[in-house]
Amino acid sequence: MSKKNALIVSAHSADFVWRAGGAIALYAERGWNVHVLCLSYGERGESAKLWKQQGMTLDHAKHLRQKESQQAADILGATISFMDCGDYPLRVSDDMLFKIVDVYRSLQPEFVLTHSFKDPYNFDHPLANQLALEARIIAQAHGHNPGETILGAPPVFLFEPHQPEQCEWKPETFLDISSVWERKYTAFQIMGAQEHLWEYYTRVALQRGVQAARNSGKKIKYAEAYQCVYPRVADDLL
Repeated sequence: MSKKNALIVSAHSADFVWRAGGAIALYAERGWNVHVLCLSYGERGESAKLWKQQGMTLDHAKHLRQKESQQAADILGATISFMDCGDYPLRVSDDMLFKIVDVYRSLQPEFVLTHSFKDPYNFDHPLANQLALEARIIAQAHGHNPGETILGAPPVFLFEPHQPEQCEWKPETFLDISSVWERKYTAFQIMGAQEHLWEYYTRVALQRGVQAARNSGKKIKYAEAYQCVYPRVADDLL
């Protein structure tokens, strides 16, 4: 029996760790193939600590961020690939967009996780959202590379941005990640270029855990929150 697949479209090399590391670890533990597609390494705007080192170059920053990201993905149990589309600004040609479409068609994910629609603090994030959604639609089109297996309709969930109120992002689904929290936090510690975010995203997980418990009656300590893009289809309401 083949494994089920999930896809995470991450603008930068660390975004998936802070925002979806729990979901990745949880589904990897359940035997899924979880693939992270990093559109860039975060080499310019999200590597401030690296740029304080004397003699740092763009290529070396990319190398260090890729190494961190690969190690974090290994800890979480995911596979990962990089597109090197640039960072601050992120820019993607039609050819690169079609490569994302290829990932959708080859992976046939059961669900997709990506960034919020808006982020006035980081324009790379909503662009990653647009690319993830546009590629999903193209992958469903019979006229794109006829003869290939088209994509179905995997649900898309938007993981939590750094400042959700400013991004008009609303938590609609809570995922209990208590059982894999230690693995997520271990992945945090690999991302040394953004050490200042370790404590912040720990507080986020605890806060969402409180809200998840309040909305379920379950004992939940750590959670991730997601916004749904498309209506959910189910056989019952429970």
